[in-house]
Amino acid sequence: MTIFTPQETTLSEGAIVRLAETALADIARVRKSVGRVIFGQESVVEQTVIAILGGGHALLVGVPGLAKTKLVDTLGIAMGLDARRIQFTPDLMPSDIIGTEVMDQDETGRRSFRYVKGPVFAQLLMADEINRASPRTQSALLQAMQEYHVTVAGERYDLPAPFHVLATQNPLEQEGTYPLPEAQLDRFLMQVDVHYPDLASERRILLETGGDEDRAEAVLTAERLREIQSLVRRMPVPESVVEAILSLVRSARPGSGHKEADTHIAWGPGPRASQSLMTCVRARALYEGRLAPSIDDVMALAEPILQHRMALNFAARAEGMSVRDVIAALKRDVN
Repeated sequence: MTIFTPQETTLSEGAIVRLAETALADIARVRKSVGRVIFGQESVVEQTVIAILGGGHALLVGVPGLAKTKLVDTLGIAMGLDARRIQFTPDLMPSDIIGTEVMDQDETGRRSFRYVKGPVFAQLLMADEINRASPRTQSALLQAMQEYHVTVAGERYDLPAPFHVLATQNPLEQEGTYPLPEAQLDRFLMQVDVHYPDLASERRILLETGGDEDRAEAVLTAERLREIQSLVRRMPVPESVVEAILSLVRSARPGSGHKEADTHIAWGPGPRASQSLMTCVRARALYEGRLAPSIDDVMALAEPILQHRMALNFAARAEGMSVRDVIAALKRDVN
């Protein structure tokens, strides 16, 4: 049995297949364009593109020097998006993100306020080292991420569409940082762990250092990306995939009756995690050239979607366990 949500019933299954086949070619061109610049980070590129295709935001966690900034710039070029960058620091103020009102004086001497938009008015925003800003500043970005508009002096200003935030965070240096609150973490569609490149990829990086760097080319437009994002939400999902999502997410909550969760988890993922998985398995299927998601997609995306939406209790931390260990145990039971 195949599941359609209400907004998906406006198109026939045949029409969705035809649109998906066109989208497959466009996504393949994006992969090729990004692959000319980013080496050895296939899973990072995959998960980041999936987050964008799903219409959400992503938190990239990795040590400095792993091409996180370059990835965002490259994706902005390949997808035809207006990309901007904000370097988060402890003294950053909300007005540095959303903009501020300035006073103007015309020829008659009359004074009035004029709103000057901040860098958040972009289609692809890189929030570099997001946890170095104060909670007050992070709250300004939180409204933009959730509601896709900002409020200044009581006036609402809508953000460009599409709007995506790709934030980076250093997992090692925590001095002078402000941990992201759970409510803000939950707004990220997924957490993408950026690891060191493999030997072959790092060798290629070395050999190309100092030469003429290859650049990505624009293969999509913002309008075309929005069409693909709309298609992602219309794709049919087999009932077995829906059941796997429900089983996995619900088993990650303490009190659910699952031994692993009851023993090691302090608090688990809410319904937004299920919604995120439902969207991202469709996007991953398209990314890999398929017209329907499978249970393998659920298993592949379980860690990036769940790990920032749950926390271990004291006993689990004392045993040296990690959230990834718990998720791996939950996945084994679902399989």
